[in-house]
Amino acid sequence: MIGKVSISILYFLISAPVWNLNFEEATKQAKDENKVILLNFAGSDWCAPCIKLTREVFDQSEFLDYAKENLVLVRADFPRLKKNQLSKEQVKHNEALADKYNPQGKFPLTLLVNAEGVVVHEWDGYQGVTPAEFISQINKFLSE
Repeated sequence: MIGKVSISILYFLISAPVWNLNFEEATKQAKDENKVILLNFAGSDWCAPCIKLTREVFDQSEFLDYAKENLVLVRADFPRLKKNQLSKEQVKHNEALADKYNPQGKFPLTLLVNAEGVVVHEWDGYQGVTPAEFISQINKFLSE
């Protein structure tokens, strides 16, 4: 018999939003669902602030619940370890995104982008905020 906790975890994993890897598909989804895109540039296996941002904000249920209703999540990852290498196609896609949205190569860099591809707000680095504070910031920029 599966306990209530196990069912809750399973439900969360099934219903949690997924980080898209394709910005063009995310743009279409954002238009279709009337959402904005949260684009995160990360070095998932070498960038300590990136890892901290992911663990302390992006992986938290409060943020994931909010994102499911309001955001299309896109991650452009630039791992360094051989075991984490991306496909050549994904590397090319991420590099093209970086050329357009992150030409200075900042990590982490998180952008709030509307469905037309226009940057609404930029977070440079890890801000040390809670998921609730990050959500509040997003809502502030969306209401401007």
